[in-house]
Amino acid sequence: MNGAVLSPESGRRIPNALSIAGVDPSGGAGVLADVKAMSALGAYGCAVVAALTAQNTQGVTGIAPVPPAFVGQQIDTVFADVHIDAVKIGMLGQQPVTLVVAEKLARWQPPHVVLDPVMVAKSGDLLLEREAVGALREALLPLATLLTPNLPEAGVLLEERPVETLKEMRRVAERLRNIMAYSGQRWVMLKGGHLPGNDTVDLLHDGDRMIELPGYRIDTRNTHGTGCTLSAALAALLPQCEDVPEAARRAKAYLAEALRHADRLQVGSGHGPTHHFHAWW
Repeated sequence: MNGAVLSPESGRRIPNALSIAGVDPSGGAGVLADVKAMSALGAYGCAVVAALTAQNTQGVTGIAPVPPAFVGQQIDTVFADVHIDAVKIGMLGQQPVTLVVAEKLARWQPPHVVLDPVMVAKSGDLLLEREAVGALREALLPLATLLTPNLPEAGVLLEERPVETLKEMRRVAERLRNIMAYSGQRWVMLKGGHLPGNDTVDLLHDGDRMIELPGYRIDTRNTHGTGCTLSAALAALLPQCEDVPEAARRAKAYLAEALRHADRLQVGSGHGPTHHFHAWW
């Protein structure tokens, strides 16, 4: 397999990161947003299209499946040629696609797998069939090195109501970590963006350490694709950082700046995208 390119300026190895997710034609979420975030953070972004959507900043008007066998063919074809350093998994949509992605990742065994359990769009539209939740929990979760649910997604994975306090988040992070694979380094990054108030504390847990990642709510309506952007940023940064906590802090800081500059963009009349390239334009 071909290795990643060396940057002539720094001599460092540029990692290759792969997004396996759906397509948002407006570019604020899904594989288009993922590749933007990966590019902004110094990784070469690749993408496997796992689902098709018709959506914009106001909502989702349609979803079309991609044949599971073709999703698997995309994954095999990329891995057969490109050395993939990290994979981000986003919207998969259907149970058969979820099972194929799990089968292929078990075969190719990338060093880092960031699982963002995308279930509901910002508009409230359902993006994962209810029948697929069990497949995600049983087939994909054991392969993840980093799980990044928000509070409603964590509730679905644990089959309980979403929690509303930081104290409850600690219990949920522990429970999620306990249902992941026991071998190797496995982390949960439980996102606190749905907590009441202005604080947005995330919890990073590996079964031993419980690390708080503080943050605060940024006053913008342009929050479309924040979960996609964060998980893609993690996939880009994990191969470049000493450990998971460093990658998580850098990814969260990147997302905060993308939100802080989001109002500079004029994209749609609903929940617009974050500004992935805020450092450049």
